[in-house]
Amino acid sequence: MSASRPPEHAAGETEASETALLTIDLNALAANFRELVRLAASAECAAVVKADAYGLGMAHVAPALWDAGCQTFFVATLAEAIALRALLPAAVIYVFAGLSPGTASLFRPHDLRPVLNSADEIAEWSAFCGDAGAKLPCAVHLDSGMNRLGLGDADVDRVTGQDLWTALTLALVMSHLACADEPSHPKSESQRALFDRLRARLPHAPASLANSAGILLGSAYHYDLVRPGIALYGGRPQRKGEHRFAPVVELLGRILQVRDVAAGESVGYGALRTLTRPSRVATVAVGYADGIFRSLSTRDGEDGLVVHVDGLPAPVIGRVSMDLITIDVTDISEAAARRGAWVELLGGRVTAHDMARHAGTIDYEVLTNLGRRAARRYRSG
Repeated sequence: MSASRPPEHAAGETEASETALLTIDLNALAANFRELVRLAASAECAAVVKADAYGLGMAHVAPALWDAGCQTFFVATLAEAIALRALLPAAVIYVFAGLSPGTASLFRPHDLRPVLNSADEIAEWSAFCGDAGAKLPCAVHLDSGMNRLGLGDADVDRVTGQDLWTALTLALVMSHLACADEPSHPKSESQRALFDRLRARLPHAPASLANSAGILLGSAYHYDLVRPGIALYGGRPQRKGEHRFAPVVELLGRILQVRDVAAGESVGYGALRTLTRPSRVATVAVGYADGIFRSLSTRDGEDGLVVHVDGLPAPVIGRVSMDLITIDVTDISEAAARRGAWVELLGGRVTAHDMARHAGTIDYEVLTNLGRRAARRYRSG
């Protein structure tokens, strides 16, 4: 069954009035999915598309992944799942948040699968299935050491001592790795051992442990299904090692003005940056309202995030404000760094990981905080 997708805007349809342009490359997204399929080997490769596909637009991203061969999807909330079902009528869809009290009846009309995170949720889903006379599918989440959601030892004892399983279909048993982004961290192996021990006490079902970083830990972590998120979108799953996933996002901002500023003058709010040489300073029409974190501001003596104008590096200087940043274009020709020119803020030269490192955060937060003000276009075909 084909996926339902909204119309796309061609790359050449940019209006002259736009001051920021966000391009999502669906070809790169599909290529990253295929690479993850290869890495996962015999395991099924699902996709995590929660938070509006990490801020990139689930309405475009999910159908592109379906077309690339993905059949199983994970979202955070029931509302996200219902929206995804409208896009993908035949997909398998799991909801990480599981069952809030009294919500079991909302899953069945949309053919959705809750990830059951407690003994109480398992009992409620079992009772609902029994009353409905249908063995409806679900996943069970085991807490293997994250200490957030999921069943621990005592909870597993509760559910193994009750006749809950005959009424439902246990389609997946899963857990979540806490430290897979650090490949040598011993917690991953201890979690894997605990996961195996806990799931052995439940009815047999397919198993899932690995997120994007977990896939890179090797086949012992793959089990029957892997659940990549950040790698699909071009982020860096692990802190060290080769980065093998193609950039999916490009964010461009337009230069509004270029001015000559004398040595000794300051730039922007708070006078954080005093120029040590005569400089050309370009003001770019993006700010923290567009996802350019205020923590990317730079003081005297600090090295800022380096963006690019016509392929040439230009450091961010001074304070990031709501709508504007300033960059040093002294070493770039006036023909290139001019009013109306585009600045690459994210893309092939400036990765989400680069921005995250300078902002003191992670790739995930960079992507999910991209504002809605930039004109969006989707590249595919």
